[in-house]
Amino acid sequence: METPWWKSAVFYEIYMPSFCDGNGDGIGDFAGIVSKLDELQELGVEGLWLTPFYLSPKVDNGYDIADYTTIDPDYGTMVDFDTFIREAHDRGFKVIVDLVLNHTSVEHPWFKESRSSQTNPKRDWYIWKDPVEGDVPNNWESFFGGLAWEYDESTGQYYYHAFAKEQVDLNWANPDVRTAMKEVMGFWLDKGINGFRLDVINFLKVSGEFLDNPYDAAGEQQHVHDKDQAGILDAIAEICAYVHEREGAFMVGEIGSEDMDVLSRYSGKGLLDVVFNFNLGSQETFSFDRLYTELQKMEEVHASDQVPTLFFSSHDMPRHISRFGDGNPELEEKRAKLIATLMLTAKGVPFLYYGDEIGMRDFVAETIEDMRDVQGLTAYQLALANGKSSEEALHMANAKCRDKSRTPMQWTEEKFGGFSDAEPWIGMGPQHRLLNVRAEKQRPDSIYQFYRKLIALRRRHPALYGGYYALMERREDTLLYVRRAAGEEALVALNFGAKTLALSSGLRIAGNPYLALSNYRETAEDFGSFILRPYEAVVWISETN
Repeated sequence: METPWWKSAVFYEIYMPSFCDGNGDGIGDFAGIVSKLDELQELGVEGLWLTPFYLSPKVDNGYDIADYTTIDPDYGTMVDFDTFIREAHDRGFKVIVDLVLNHTSVEHPWFKESRSSQTNPKRDWYIWKDPVEGDVPNNWESFFGGLAWEYDESTGQYYYHAFAKEQVDLNWANPDVRTAMKEVMGFWLDKGINGFRLDVINFLKVSGEFLDNPYDAAGEQQHVHDKDQAGILDAIAEICAYVHEREGAFMVGEIGSEDMDVLSRYSGKGLLDVVFNFNLGSQETFSFDRLYTELQKMEEVHASDQVPTLFFSSHDMPRHISRFGDGNPELEEKRAKLIATLMLTAKGVPFLYYGDEIGMRDFVAETIEDMRDVQGLTAYQLALANGKSSEEALHMANAKCRDKSRTPMQWTEEKFGGFSDAEPWIGMGPQHRLLNVRAEKQRPDSIYQFYRKLIALRRRHPALYGGYYALMERREDTLLYVRRAAGEEALVALNFGAKTLALSSGLRIAGNPYLALSNYRETAEDFGSFILRPYEAVVWISETN
């Protein structure tokens, strides 16, 4: 049986408004992406993941969709989209697109019909409840903060929103909703896309009893009744079966959970092809213990028909180079190369976030006017309402804000980073005149050049993109693993500590291994006498037959 294309692919996430502006309005678009496809081809990635580009009021930067089959004018036209798909496919890229099945914008025609009256045929397309003793139906909280219920004066009921009040949850218990969403997916598959990344897919079902959620000892609400509910897997299986009728179509799901046992329920066996595991890369500061524990857990939990995912940054997370460097610029780059090696050589499907390949750092809003993210803005308003000063509220907002990793891509040292000729929709990231693609290409030891070497190495060796673990162990602060496939063996050693390590001590590798990659050296002595330096990443390759 032929191996699915996505199992060997390296994916690259493009945050639509921030990648490249092709028409000079300060917002990224399809024309801009097309202009950079050759750059992405040079980097070596094979799969492109686009965040939402559908018509939207952008309360949540496009994750509040007003029309599933219309291109938002900020990003271009349907002709521009068709051109992008054609140009991407001509270069051998596969394209997956973000799709939000859980909720729509309040501006979507479906919701406008639904809220027009309690007897409208689309009323049951969303979740409406009567007040309980003149108040909200239950205590469910929004994941963006505040209560998850919004009162509608015109019809006298509350509607449910797991996120912003402008993002209204669809009622997936209604078969008409499922049918409509399959039609949406069919539309984009017909347009030539190669699959979907499904946003917060485990939120599709809520408890029909609408019981209050409990709180933990710290007073944090535990979302027991508003996600991961009975019937969710049936709904996901239905849409996956529909999409998988198309040859090679790929389905990846974002699961809002940190429980690996929960995550593993959603992939394989006729369900999603893979799910995102935030546990591996979402730690606020670097912890080797946690990294190793999570890798072990991933291997233990995934069944034979399941494949893990590997990523450390995304549009919902601060950039890992800013989190893992302990505020030390030299350590930031060293750990960034170690993480890059892990992501592109460990078992799983890697997802690289735009800008990680040049070491882009986090943006922090200096004033509330600099902030764009609804989650951060909501946190600011809640803090003020709770009596915090504007300075305290801004600090709390920055802690929640997702703008950190959403600044314009840094292509050149120019004023707006080569992203646009106009002022961008959001401020530029720090050090953009130094950290940019043009500068990184000229530096042989740059993060960019290291990513290029890694991706090329991965594409050449089945042991790195398809091998099983013959070994995984730790020695102090060094991670070691051996992967085997197709008559070859790859040994990866990642020294996250400041001590040297005699790599070959007690470790055997078949055949005649050669040093295929290091972040410190081009050649090396014999494997039997190899000394791993502090913060060094190495990959040894050996043929086994």
